Order: sequence, then structure tokens, then C-alpha cells
Amino acid sequence: MNKAFLFLLFLFYSSFCVAQKVALVLSGGAAKGLAHIGVLKALEENEIPIDYVIGTSMGGIVGGCYAGGMSPAQIEDIILSKNFLNWVNGRFESGRSYYYFKKENDASFLKLNLSLDSTFNFLLNTSIASDLSLNFALAEQLAQPSAIAKNNFDSLFIPLRIMASDIFTQTEVTLKSGLLSDALRTTQTAPFFYNPIRIDGKYLFDGGVYNNFPVDVAQREFTPDIIIGSNVSSKVYNDYPYGEDEKLISRSLLYMLLDKSNPNDVPSNGIYIQSNLSEFTAFDFSKAKAIIDSGYYQTIRQMTEIKSKIAFRRTCDAVAEARNHFNSKTPPLVVDNIKFDGFKKSQEIYFNHFFKSGKRSLYFNEIKTGYYKLVSEPFFNNIYPSFKYNYAQKTFDFKLTKRPQNNLQVDFGGVIATRSISNIFLGVNYYHFSRALTHFTVNFSAGNFYRSALLKARIDFSFLGQFYIEPEAIFNSWSFLQGDDVIQRKFTPTVLDRTDRRYGLNIGLPIGTQHKLVLSGAVINNIDSYIDRDVLVSNDTLDILKTTGTRLGITISSNSLNRKQYPSEGRAFSVTGNWFNLNETLKPGSTSMQKVTSTSNRAWVQGKIVLEQYFKAGFYSSGYYFEGVLSNQPTFSNYFGTIIYAPAFNPLQDSRTLLLQNFRAFNYTAGGWRNVFSLRKSLDLRLEAYAFKPIEAIFEGADQQAKLNDDIAKIYFAGTAGLVLHSTLGPISLSLNYYDDKNRPLGVLLHAGFLLFNKTSME
Repeated sequence: MNKAFLFLLFLFYSSFCVAQKVALVLSGGAAKGLAHIGVLKALEENEIPIDYVIGTSMGGIVGGCYAGGMSPAQIEDIILSKNFLNWVNGRFESGRSYYYFKKENDASFLKLNLSLDSTFNFLLNTSIASDLSLNFALAEQLAQPSAIAKNNFDSLFIPLRIMASDIFTQTEVTLKSGLLSDALRTTQTAPFFYNPIRIDGKYLFDGGVYNNFPVDVAQREFTPDIIIGSNVSSKVYNDYPYGEDEKLISRSLLYMLLDKSNPNDVPSNGIYIQSNLSEFTAFDFSKAKAIIDSGYYQTIRQMTEIKSKIAFRRTCDAVAEARNHFNSKTPPLVVDNIKFDGFKKSQEIYFNHFFKSGKRSLYFNEIKTGYYKLVSEPFFNNIYPSFKYNYAQKTFDFKLTKRPQNNLQVDFGGVIATRSISNIFLGVNYYHFSRALTHFTVNFSAGNFYRSALLKARIDFSFLGQFYIEPEAIFNSWSFLQGDDVIQRKFTPTVLDRTDRRYGLNIGLPIGTQHKLVLSGAVINNIDSYIDRDVLVSNDTLDILKTTGTRLGITISSNSLNRKQYPSEGRAFSVTGNWFNLNETLKPGSTSMQKVTSTSNRAWVQGKIVLEQYFKAGFYSSGYYFEGVLSNQPTFSNYFGTIIYAPAFNPLQDSRTLLLQNFRAFNYTAGGWRNVFSLRKSLDLRLEAYAFKPIEAIFEGADQQAKLNDDIAKIYFAGTAGLVLHSTLGPISLSLNYYDDKNRPLGVLLHAGFLLFNKTSME
């Protein structure tokens, strides 16, 4: 009797265990949601079955990857990779940035993106983060699981539900079919942070807006026996954060939008897991490993409770076998068709050249290379990529979808400095896109020292291997007569006013992905006014030096530096050859020994190379800078006219604001070493030292003529020590600068903003 009773009890217990279905609910919480990976690791290691997954925001990302056939270890490897930080920070994957589209550096630090329609209505782009890398990464990682499941989330490795929000009707949306990458991208679209995408014709947003902990959806969709709820979202602050509120106010919108999770939503027979994440913020993606471990150890601490409520076990081998069986159906990621949504036929022709699509199939890397080339042009930052399996052809279609696109950009910038070199910057960029992409640029700089106006139009063509034509007109004006320095109260001022005008045409071609070749031609029309001695008196008249002529040039360049000023990572390289043919007219002033106006023709060839590279190891980055010039440039009519037209070595941030006569020569080699210590996340200490060796030094003869000296022993030195804070409004730098120059050996400079200028007609 006892044996029969035990046998019946065993059958009842076994049937109960087999019938027991477990749903795992993963809340949103941005970076804190990475703790869900640790929860999954602990559950699998302890043979706890997971039959359904429901996720919101980052919980949807982690849950979707798991349901798509990735193991917790594979998900963790992706999250801990350098590429992941690039995705969430809006940076391109290493080596994927296409230098051909990189714009010239300017002094802008704030960009206002607008859309201007044919009726002259303006629409402001409200997103603050770039999703170009993230979108492609999700499409890449999840295309094949979607193909296996035929876009039905019930047919994934684990049945899945993803939460989204319709903010127009103020309702939650449960996604259960479609492209898996679209669902995961949608569920983490925090309003005003990422641009939304359309699902079934609707723009949807982050699921956390209306249901951040969708326990009720798990019950409604799957009616599980047991619910495990992993929650990483809680009230941000129990008390008002006095002393921190000013730092946190920029994130207040995110705090307001994301719904706070309620632990009471989990039924009494379920398990509620709240990882200890008090040390982390929603933006701590760089601390992913510690966040994952927090989820793992919290789940291990609750394992006794979990096992007491979930009697059934699914062995690690059984899970691995099932996962391998699912993934064994993976079709190769080969593309037969490229499709477009929302573009005109002429625009589609432009795009197709990036992928060289024709009769043959395209391999995945060809698609990825073409995509990153395309979106390296900022105008295409709202293109959305996706892969959809074509079951008839047994290949994938790659689709580019148009989202609301910005065709007007207004740039604001400039610099405020302790010397009279401050200026303001305003730029306007307008795009027109048809068979070619035309980018019109107008910018202005205004200040006591520097004034500038630039007008150019870059017309990009995607056929014949891709190239652009860029007509331009640039006006620059410098006034070198400056005020006192903080340290050096008395100095000999430089009396020089320069008016520099260039009207030219550039033709650019890509060389691979990281280099560009530019052929240029320009008409030059310059006027320089100066004195021929150190001291200006009130009745002096200035020499007027006019130069007109042409310049033809060729440049090969590359630049992967992480900042346009004060970089600490990456490399830059350029080799330039120029031919000049100028007519020089000198009208002497009262300080000149020359008494009559003279006109001469000057023609020469010049070659220049610039190399810059950094090597980063932890908080320390070291780098070198090298520059060399070779030419057969002749001297001009007098010494000072020769000096201002001689190539200059400008190693420090303020070098272009000083006429350093010892650092100018027709032929020279120069270089230095840069040391950057990262004291805090955005605060650097920089120590830099340079040497300048003229192959032929220029000096002034007794008759005010320029003379050349080939003394090989003479070397000039420069250096700087300073602190640089990298802020959202550009760098804020305080530095002590040294030049081997009799007029300004030492100077202290404090500036906020980018101390950058347009190139001169001779550069």
C-alpha cells in the first residue's frame, strides 16, 4: 500500500513538474538593465527552465537576444566588447568611419538640426543621440533569428514579447511579430533621446513609458505557472538630491518618462529579483561587467527560494542542444536585393553605387562597408537599415528606410580668451539630394583679431568610384597688433594686417576608407600691411604688399583623431604638393628703405608632410607630431614680406595667433612629443615639447632684404603645460606656453571654445 501511494505521488509530482511553465520578465532601466544578463547566467547554470521571455527597453534587448538563440555568455561578450560602447555612444565601429566625408574642422560647438520643406516650414530634430551604429548592429545580430522564426516571436528559441509605447494614443503596445531587430530598436527609443522608427505604420517609443515591468503582459500572453521578475528600475531618489540637482537636471526628462516598476506586480508564488544597483546610474554602460555581476550574485542569493518554487529542471546540456538545434537552421547572410522605402528613383540610383549592386549577390561585409560609407555623410544620419529574409530566393533583402531627414544645420561656436583673440562663429549648412548630394556651406567668424567669411558648395557624385566637386570662396582677415599678456607685460608688438582671399575649386576622391585625395586650384588675391621696424609711431605709413596669382595642389590625407582640438587618440596624416605662381607688388611705406613701388613674379614648388599619432594606455596617452617642408621658394622684396609668406610651424593652440619669425622657413623639419594624462573623465593634463630646425633660416640683412642661412646647429624650441576640460561647449584650457622667440618667450592663455581658423590661401 505504501509503495503504491509513493508511486502515485511520484507520478503526480512528475506531471506537475513537466506542466510547470516559467516566464521571465525583464524590466527597463538603461545601463542597469545589463544586470539581466547575470540573472540569465545564474538561472541557466542552476538548471532553472525559462519558457517565455517578456522585456521592456534594455530588458527587451537582453531578452530578445536570448530568445534569438544567444547564450548568456555570448550576450555578455557582446556587451563587454569595445564595439558595444561605440554603439550606445553613437560612435562608429573601429575602422568603419569613412574619411572621404569628414568635414574641415571649424570653431562650432553647437549644432541645431532642422528640416526645411518646400513651404519654408522649419522642423527641429529633437533626438540627442546618434543611432547609426546601434541600428545596424541590431539588424546584423538579429536578422538570422528572425529568418528562422519567420518573424513570429512564438517561433524563436524562446517565445518572446517586447513592449513598446504609442505616445500619441498614450497606450502600451505588445510586439509579438515582425523583424526582431525592429522590435528591440523600438523598445529602447526613449523620447527625445533616439529617433523613433515605424512599426506597422506607427512611430513607437520605449516600452518603459507606459509599462516598464510587464508582469501583466506575461500573465495575459502566456498564462505561466511561475513568473520570475527581474527588476532594475526603482525610484531614482527617495529624497530630493540637494547639491546634485544642477548636475542631474539634464536627465530629468528620462526620469520623468520611464515608469517606475512595482514589485507587488509579481504574484505571491513567483520570484522577484531586485539586484543591488545603487552604485550605478542608467548611463554607466562602461561599468557593464560590474552591473552584470550584480544581477548574477543577487540571483544566486535567491536560488534557494527559486528552486523551492520551481521544481522542474532543464539541464545545461539540454538547453545547449536545443539552442544549437535552433541556430543550426541559420541561413547565410547573403543579400540579393537592396530595397528602399521613402526615396525617389534618382536617390536610389545614388545609393546603389555605394553597394555596387548588380546581378550578383552581395556578401554581408560588402553591405556593412557600403552602409557605413553612406552614413559617414551626416546628411544620411536618419537612414534606418534592416534585413528581411526572402524565403523564395533563400537570401536576404537589405532595406534602407527614410526617416524624417534634416536638410538644414545651423552651427554656433567661437572662442573666449584672455588675449584679444576672441571671436564668434556662425555657420549655415543646407543639403539638396537627388542624383547627387549638394552641400552648401556659409560660415562667418568675427572678432578683433580674426574675421572670416566662407562660401562653398560640395557636390558629391556616387558613380565612377565616387568623387566630389567643390567650388569655394574664402575671405580671411587677421590683425596681429595685440594687447598685453598675463605674464609678459611688455613686449614688442607685431604690426601686421592681413587680408587673404581665395577663389578655388577642389576635386576629391576616396582612397580606400581611411584616405582621401584632393586636387585643388585657386586664384589668390592677398593684401598685407606692415612696418619694417619694431616700433610704430603715429606718422608712419605701412608697406602695402599685394600678391595675386594661382595655386595648384594635390593632397593625400587621413584623420581618425578623437577630437578636432586637443586629441588624445587616433592618427592624422597628410602629404601635400603645391605649385605657386604669384605676382608680388610692394608699395613701400615710410619705414622701408625701398622708395619706389616694385613688381615681381614669384613661382615655386612646395612639398609638405604632417604626421600625428597617439598611443593610449589607461589614463596616459603619448603621441608624436612631425612636420616637414621642402621647396624652392624665392625670397620676396623685403624681409618681412618674405617671412609672412614663408611656411610656418604652428605646434601649440595659439601659434596661429602669433607671427613667430623663428618658426618660419622655406625648408624645415620639426616635431615633438605630446603627453596627455587623463585626470578625470573629461579633464586632461597636457605636457608638450617641440623642436624646429630650419634647413635654411631666414634673417634680415642690413638693407631690409631677406637672407638665407644654412647654419645646421640652430634649433628653436617650444612647449606647453596646461589643463584641458572637454565640455559640451568645447575645450576649456589654461596653459603656460613657451616659444624660443625674443618677443614672446612665455605666455599664459585661458580660452573656452575652439581656437580654430580657416586655412589661408597659401595652405
